[in-house]
Amino acid sequence: MKTTVAVGMSGGVDSSVAAYLLKQMGYNVFGLFMKNWQDEDEHCTAKKDFEDVVKVCEKIGIDYYTINFEKEYFDDVFSKCLDEYKLGITPNPDILCNKEIKFNLFLKKALSLGADFLATGHYAQIENINNTNHLIKAIDLNKDQSYFLYTLKSSILDKVLFPIGHLNKPEVRKIAKELNLVTHDKKDSTGICFIGKRKFKDFISKFISYKTGDIQTLEGKIVGQHQGLSFYTIGQRQGLQIGGPGEAWFVAKKDLKNNILFVVQGQDHPSLYSIGLAAKNLTWVNEDEKLDLPYHCKAKIRYRQEDQDCIIEKIENDLIHVSFKNPQRAVTEGQSIVFYQDKVCLGGAIICETK
Repeated sequence: MKTTVAVGMSGGVDSSVAAYLLKQMGYNVFGLFMKNWQDEDEHCTAKKDFEDVVKVCEKIGIDYYTINFEKEYFDDVFSKCLDEYKLGITPNPDILCNKEIKFNLFLKKALSLGADFLATGHYAQIENINNTNHLIKAIDLNKDQSYFLYTLKSSILDKVLFPIGHLNKPEVRKIAKELNLVTHDKKDSTGICFIGKRKFKDFISKFISYKTGDIQTLEGKIVGQHQGLSFYTIGQRQGLQIGGPGEAWFVAKKDLKNNILFVVQGQDHPSLYSIGLAAKNLTWVNEDEKLDLPYHCKAKIRYRQEDQDCIIEKIENDLIHVSFKNPQRAVTEGQSIVFYQDKVCLGGAIICETK
C-alpha cells in the first residue's frame, strides 16, 4: 500500500511545489487547506488562496479538502498574542501558530483523514541522526525557516515532511513555472500568520485598549507622545514622529507601570545593546537533549539574523541564561532565541529579560 501524505496547501508556490514533488516520488497525496481567520478583505486572502489551491490540485491531479480552525486559532494563538501586546511585549504569532495549530491540530487532523505524514512548504529539512529525527536548516539559508519551527519535537518530526528544504527559492519557482501552476509568480505572504499584512496599529487596536503617553529620553526629557506602548517594539525607528536635530530616534525600553516609552538617538546607542538574556518556556527538538554547561553554540534572536556565538550559562527554574560573544542589538521580550549547532536547530525559548 502506498504511503499517504497530506500536504498543507496555503495557496502559495512553496506548498504547490511540495505537493507536486511528493506525487512524483510516488506517494499518495492529497491537499489540505486550512482557514484560520474570519475576515474577507484585501488583507485576508483566504478565498483567493483556496481558489489557487483548487487550481493547483486539479492541475497536478490530487484530491483536496478544506478545514476550519478559526476558533482554535483565535483562542490558542491570537488571543494569547493579544495578552502579550497588552503587557507591552512583542510576541511571535508565527512560532505559536506552528506549535499550536499547524503541527498540532492540523497534523492530528491530517492523520485522522488517513495520512501517514503531513508535509508543508517550509524551508527546512529533517535528518535522522543516531536514530532520532533532527530539525536541520534549509539549503537556501536566505529562506531558512527553522527559526519558526524550533518548538517541533523529534516525535512530531517523525510524522512530518519538508519536500522543498533541499531547494533554493528560484528553483521552486522554476518548477512551478514549468508546470504552469497558477502560483508560480505569486508573492510570498507577509504579515501576521493567516491574517495578512495590515496596518498593525489600526488592526490590533480593534482588540485591545490603549492609552497615549510620554516619549522620554533616558534622562527624563519629554520629546513626544506615543500612541500606546503595545504598538512599539525595541529598536523601532519608524512611526515615532520625533523631530529635532541630531541622529534618528529609536525605542530603547518601555515602562508599562508609568506608561512611558523611552527612546535614544543613534542606531548604535549603547542602550540598544545587551550582552545576555534570560528566556523562558525552553524547548528542545530532541526531548533527550543533555547539555554540559556552560555550553557553546550559536543562536538567533530574530529571523534572518546571522548566527551569533553564545554561551548557555545555566538552566534553572524553566529559565535559560545566555551570554553573547558580541553584544546584541534590540533584544526584545516576547521574541524567541533559537539555538543551533552547525546546521542543526537544537531548540529555543522565549526572551523574558535582557542583561
